[in-house]
Amino acid sequence: MKALNFNHLRYFWMVAHETNLTRAAARLNLSQSALSVQIRKLEHQIGHALFERMGKRLVLTEAGQIALDYADTVFQAGDELLSTLDGRPMANRQILRVGALTTLSRNFQLEFLRPLVGRTDVDLIVRSGTIRDLLAQLEAHSIDVILANIAAPRDARAPFRNHLLNEQPVSLVGRPRPGKAPLRFPDDLRSEPILLPSLDSDIRVGFDRLLDLAGIRPNILAEVDDMAMLRLLAREREGVTLVPPIVVRDELESGVLVEHCRIPQLTESFYAITLTRRFPNQLLGGLLPNHATSRSTGH
Repeated sequence: MKALNFNHLRYFWMVAHETNLTRAAARLNLSQSALSVQIRKLEHQIGHALFERMGKRLVLTEAGQIALDYADTVFQAGDELLSTLDGRPMANRQILRVGALTTLSRNFQLEFLRPLVGRTDVDLIVRSGTIRDLLAQLEAHSIDVILANIAAPRDARAPFRNHLLNEQPVSLVGRPRPGKAPLRFPDDLRSEPILLPSLDSDIRVGFDRLLDLAGIRPNILAEVDDMAMLRLLAREREGVTLVPPIVVRDELESGVLVEHCRIPQLTESFYAITLTRRFPNQLLGGLLPNHATSRSTGH
């Protein structure tokens, strides 16, 4: 049975957090060459490379990120032991790092993460960004999953997996219209002011296609790429807003907004994007749908 050398593990832990061999060696009061030897011994012992060099930076491999998570747990456990014996107990915690598209509905993000929210043994780290930035972070193993309303592209070098979580209808919503006739789609959009997602949105592309087929040029009040801002504007402005109902669920339930009509043949898809890994984060098992009830695609 192999016995892990915890001195080697601590050296690795320091280098991983510093991302720089020189700084880590200085903090450990070691020469760079001696520190490199200790890291290589640990890699030989566990049978996996822990770092890749990118310029002057050291970047964790997938095995390195897993090792770092365990090292964090090991050294946190030491702190917990001292705290417990000192009368200040701490709880063991797992970490899930989530990337979310900046424009994604906050309600959808909460629904996905709800099983973990409030758990005292889980740390949730949620970072927002563009799909390009988030995919780069996923490849670097600095996040475990991306939440998005667009699928990751096929990439032979980076085997992304798109887990279809949900497909939501898309509606025109707005303030209540007492005394006015029900909205007729698409005819009333010749004159009714409308708030729209930006042209980067898949639902905007589909919506524009429907209006083009009907020969309608809408009166656009604003184009917004942030669903949270679109939600606020829908509450404040006259006219109607194109949005999946989940984005304005609270407003619909309270009556601040009403759903005037569903857009036929238009839906928004929500994905959890992961990277094929030898060591997946175990917390994702309780969040991703099983293969019997969902589609996992490569595009």
